[in-house]
Amino acid sequence: MKKIVALFLAVLMLTTAFAAMAEETRTLVMATNASFPPYEFYNDNGEIVGIDAEIAGAIAAYLGYGFQIDDMDFGAIINAVDSGKADFGLAGMTVTEERLEQVDFSDSYATGVQVVIVKEDSTITTVDDIFADGIIVGVQESTTGDIYITDDFDAAGLPADNVQRYPNGNEAVLALSTGKIDCVVIDNEPAKAYVAANPGLKILETEYVIEDYAACFKKGNEELLEQFNAALKALTEDGTIPAIIEKYIPSDVEDAAE
Repeated sequence: MKKIVALFLAVLMLTTAFAAMAEETRTLVMATNASFPPYEFYNDNGEIVGIDAEIAGAIAAYLGYGFQIDDMDFGAIINAVDSGKADFGLAGMTVTEERLEQVDFSDSYATGVQVVIVKEDSTITTVDDIFADGIIVGVQESTTGDIYITDDFDAAGLPADNVQRYPNGNEAVLALSTGKIDCVVIDNEPAKAYVAANPGLKILETEYVIEDYAACFKKGNEELLEQFNAALKALTEDGTIPAIIEKYIPSDVEDAAE
């Protein structure tokens, strides 16, 4: 009997040890859309890099977890998180009332600004001009740019078809460059990258919307959300996260643009 008990205890200890090892080596999966520079984009080596990628990697390392990034359409991120295919979403995502009905959000880690990209010779000179009759606006589908423009066009009584949705910012900007649409509403940082890469485009001086970015989590996943927020706070206070943001958005460049 003693031998049986001893064997049982040995098996129990091994099972507990294996469970602990599995927990220690857990890999956090981040869902993103890697066409949103400088927050997430592919480098020349085919790796996903950027502000969100580095912040998430730093948080995973701080928590002792492995880290993996899954690239997908922006509109699929919340479903991936809600279904458990991803542990969290980080993609320059803004907290909105509609999204709060589907997922929970972390504390904010960055501020974004929605701006308007136009051709250099465009008759659109201010944000108000995009609400003129016949103006076709391009957006990345399911983003806050999409949400804001759709709501504003609806409130102004403008045709819903005047908002054209694209799977990513690249395609929206290409449509603008080729004359298919009149402007693109998108976050300021990727807007600067797109304008730099596409001669003949510019960003309007007037801002459209200012917003805060956060990571999204499956509703009820309070343990991971609390861990993420604690790591976010610690890495902000020790300068890690500010340094990552500074790396991609140098403050001296930002000041010069103001």
